Amino acid sequence: MKTLEEKLGYRFQDRSLLENALTHSSYANEHHAGRTQSNERLEFLGDSVLGMVVADYLYRNFPALPEGDLTRMRASLVCEGNLVVVAGLWDLGSYLKLGKGEESCGGRERPSIRADAVEAVLAAVYLDGGIAQARRIIQKFILDNMAQVNQSGKDFKTALQEFVQRRSGQVLTYHLIGQSGPDHAKTFEMEVQLNGTPVGTGKGRSKKDAEQAAAHAALTALSGK
Repeated sequence: MKTLEEKLGYRFQDRSLLENALTHSSYANEHHAGRTQSNERLEFLGDSVLGMVVADYLYRNFPALPEGDLTRMRASLVCEGNLVVVAGLWDLGSYLKLGKGEESCGGRERPSIRADAVEAVLAAVYLDGGIAQARRIIQKFILDNMAQVNQSGKDFKTALQEFVQRRSGQVLTYHLIGQSGPDHAKTFEMEVQLNGTPVGTGKGRSKKDAEQAAAHAALTALSGK
């Protein structure tokens, strides 16, 4: 549990909340006599906490986007696929408590179980440390890694292209402006220009990721104007 807390960057005052968040219903059912609770109630709460924090972030950072676009963007950010990525960053599968049947069927790698556990952990953090701590973790592991998510479910380069094409004659170009690090772990920095004027920069482990980050920065800046 201590290792997981280190990955989260949060130490629980009530560690039983974290243990509950990692307890799948299959394990709870097998240990019913011990009144073991599954993480389903925490998952329910975590889903709402996550949705609220993401909605608040999008509302404040994309003031020019209409409700429909914000709704689609939120759905992309909180989708199962994104939560499975977060579960991988936390190595959450290693900490799950599963019933024998679920364990034998590969439950630790089941996307739905891992995604639900992420929501349960977020709820546990919220109950233990309040909304500020939950928001900090969501910001770090979901909102700061939005490079492949946007309001339409497409990549940010496509979203930016569609955004600027609302006016005719708009031209986007991407330029490599820097790179650092050894050959096996380079970091690239890209700049995106609109009609020759820089509108966003971004860094990534590949030029493609850096372009996505630059497009995200540009979309944020332009939609706020």
